[in-house]
Formats: sequence, structure tokens, C-alpha cells
Amino acid sequence: MQGARCVIFFAAIVSLLTAAPRDSFAQATAPTNTGLLAKLHTERQAPTDLEIDGDLAALQSGSRRYLTRDDLLSLPQITYTVTGDPNFTKATAVSGILLETLMRELAASPESDLAIAVCADQYRAHYPRAYLDAHHPLLVLKVNGQPPERWPKDAEGHGLTMGPYMITHRQFTPTYKILAHQDEPQIPWAVTRLEFRSEKTVFGAIAPHGVDAENASVQDGYRIAQQNCFRCHNMAGDGGQKARRPWLVLSAWATASPEYFAAYVRDPKSRNPQAQMYANPGYDDATIRALTAYFRTFAGQEKP
Repeated sequence: MQGARCVIFFAAIVSLLTAAPRDSFAQATAPTNTGLLAKLHTERQAPTDLEIDGDLAALQSGSRRYLTRDDLLSLPQITYTVTGDPNFTKATAVSGILLETLMRELAASPESDLAIAVCADQYRAHYPRAYLDAHHPLLVLKVNGQPPERWPKDAEGHGLTMGPYMITHRQFTPTYKILAHQDEPQIPWAVTRLEFRSEKTVFGAIAPHGVDAENASVQDGYRIAQQNCFRCHNMAGDGGQKARRPWLVLSAWATASPEYFAAYVRDPKSRNPQAQMYANPGYDDATIRALTAYFRTFAGQEKP
């Protein structure tokens, strides 16, 4: 009988160990029933609330809502050490929630397959379904166990706070390369809003126009612009507005002065010392030609 008890006990332990998730990432990526929709507030409770907008489940499109930090902290958290993120000067412990978890809980339908992080300065990072599946971006709630007011300042040396939210990855490995443009980590800080939208609709706003729309070089430029240019430049209500230069201004540059356009893309400060845009010195002539050809397809459109 004693031997039988030992066998039963050992089998129970093995069962528990094999059933347990190997790490917090596995636990948090499993389906959840958090009732997150029920936590949404119609009014902001505090400056640190995360604004939620777009196509939300069980809500009319464009119905803005809010989640408090306590709401978000009540969800299953992922914790890991980040290396290779230029927002941090050294290996840093972070914890938070996967964007794909928030999308699964809040988005209206499978067609709402694009997450958009909007920052205080109107910079926008776009996360299509393919990016979410490949890179598992994390909405950060704590850095080294601390709330936003105790986070490190921005790595660029401006002394700016990186809260109330930021986004990072456990480890980023590029999944594609188009000419000289390689898949880049989307790691915004000072995130204040998340939107869940249709990728087809949002990227459709900047789809190339005219008889050259299907040209291979134009399509390359289109894909590069989706990830790079769309973060700071807007087409009407879509895209970032940090640059304050809409899509059709870029089109005008590419059409009227391709040399100026190329110089600005590669080294913005060479044309405007006050420019905040990141330089792209690695973009070779073929990449610049693709972007130029793409933006030229908008020539002649009325400015918004």
C-alpha cells in the first residue's frame, strides 16, 4: 500500500508540473476571460488612464473609452528582461500586457486586425496582425518593478518621461527586408492611446494611386512607407501627425524636387536643422527610387 501511495503521489506531481506554463509569456498568451470590456470607463479617471478607441466590441465605432492602471494591472502580467531596446541603456526588467491580448479582448471583430499606439506628441506606431504574431509587442506597465514616474528618462537625453505607457519586445528579430529597409521594432514611449482598427482600411488610405500603382518599385515604396513614414506623417485622419507635414506634402517634394526629397529622407537636418525625423542614411538609391515612385502616385490630388 505504501508503494502504491508513492506511485500515485509521483504521478500527481508530474501531472501538475506538465500542466503548468513554463513562463509568464506562455501564461499570458493563453486565452483569458478577464471581462476587460466591462472594465471600460466612459470618462477619464486619472491622467494615467489609457485611452481606448477604434472598432471596439459591443460598442459603436469611435466610442472612446478608458482603462485605469489598476484595471490593466489586474490582468495577467508578463515579466522579462529586455535587451537590445535603444530606449534603455542596459538590460531592463519590464512587465505588462501583450497587445494581442488587448486586441483579443477589445477589438470588435477579426477585421479589426490592426493595433495603433498613439503617443503624446502624435507619433503613431502601427501593429498589423503579422507583426503581432511575429514579435509579440508588450504594453509596459512597470519598469524594474516601478510605476511610470520612476522610469528612466528618454534615451535621447531630452529628460522626457517615457510614461504613462511604452511598448517593447522580449527580443526583436526582423522578419523581412525590402531593398535597404529592414523590418524595424516599433517601440514608442509616452503612449496615451490604443486604437483597434481594420488594417485594410487604415493602410488603404495610403495605397498608391493611378496607372503605376501595381508597379513593383511603387509597391516596395508603399510597404516601406507603411512602417516608416506613416509613423509621423498623416493622410487626412490616418497616420501620425508629429511631423506636421501631411502625405501630400511628401508627394509634392517627391514630384517637384526628387533630389530634395532624397536628401531629406537620408538626412533631414541637412535640409531643416530643426527636424526631429530620424535619418535613414542606409537607404540606397534603389530604396529612395521606390519611395519617390510611390509618393509620386499621389501627385495632383487636392491637399487636405
